[in-house]
Amino acid sequence: MTSPRKTRVAIVFGGRSTEHAISCVSAGSILSALDPDQYEVVPVGITREGRWVLAGGDPAQFAIAGRQLPEVTAASGNTVVLAADPTATDLIVRDPAEGVSSLAGVDVVFPVLHGAFGEDGTIQGMLEMAGIPYVGANVFASAAAMDKEFTKKLAAADGIPVGPYAVLRAGVSLSEADKERLGLPVFVKPSRAGSSHGITKVTDWADLDDAIATARQVDPKVLIEAAIVGREIECGVLEAEAGGAPEASLLAEVGVEDHEWYDFEAKYLGDGHNEIPADLPEEVTRKVQEYARRTFTALDCAGLARVDFFVTADHQIYLNEINTMPGMTPRSAFPQMWAATGLEYPKVVDRLIRTALHRGTGLH
Repeated sequence: MTSPRKTRVAIVFGGRSTEHAISCVSAGSILSALDPDQYEVVPVGITREGRWVLAGGDPAQFAIAGRQLPEVTAASGNTVVLAADPTATDLIVRDPAEGVSSLAGVDVVFPVLHGAFGEDGTIQGMLEMAGIPYVGANVFASAAAMDKEFTKKLAAADGIPVGPYAVLRAGVSLSEADKERLGLPVFVKPSRAGSSHGITKVTDWADLDDAIATARQVDPKVLIEAAIVGREIECGVLEAEAGGAPEASLLAEVGVEDHEWYDFEAKYLGDGHNEIPADLPEEVTRKVQEYARRTFTALDCAGLARVDFFVTADHQIYLNEINTMPGMTPRSAFPQMWAATGLEYPKVVDRLIRTALHRGTGLH
């Protein structure tokens, strides 16, 4: 009797965004979590220039070593091309010595890509065309969640509180009326980026133009948010396996020592940490979880998300943002929150793959 064929999972990571390195670390964590008796893993790295390569499968190569961040390079492996043909679901490999070959029958893709060209609906659209199921949100939800302006608009339309903000498209400056409305300090950030890249805290309007220029190095559309004095609270959300409402995890409170705010250094290289469960009154915890589930649904998300909030001293709750492919590194809040809730990392990864296979592609 032959044993059943393993599920072939292509883990796609790296990419062209500013979050390239963190994507690599997340991929290494997922590689470590997958049961080799159940899954056949195809690691596909994308270089910063956009070249797809068949990468090695050793998770250790994707870890942060001291302050050295991992990276996919052209030397990482042979070139890979995804055939956008729903009748094939093939990955085409080009070996300089042996020519072109096919890795036929990819069952599901885990696009552990953060930021532009990965978390913004672009790769999701390509996978829809190829007819290959994938973990996470669809094209629309990915694009809407990636753009902080439209996240806020969709959430506010569903009655979820958001803080005061202004949007500056290319060539537009902040008006005096908006300065008066927002007050100081403000946070200036790219509208479509993550991992705190391009963000500046501004405490003097004289520094605003420089902060906008920094943000526009990442994205020409800039978001300016009034600072909300409060605790940073995060909630993990998972798509329900058997249908119905999405599920919310225990909450995490972001703790940052020796950093004024939760920047890239604190998240990945410094001493930032997560307090799980967050020490909040039970009714506030339930409200944050409700808002997290509602945000997930308002944006039509699938698979997973991490939803971030501010909670003030008088327990007012404000949505900060939603991440449809949150960090999956050992330091990341999403796997830590679910572990504290009772779902360990390997089980989270298994569940994400199962729900992706069940959902398939196309309209639902």
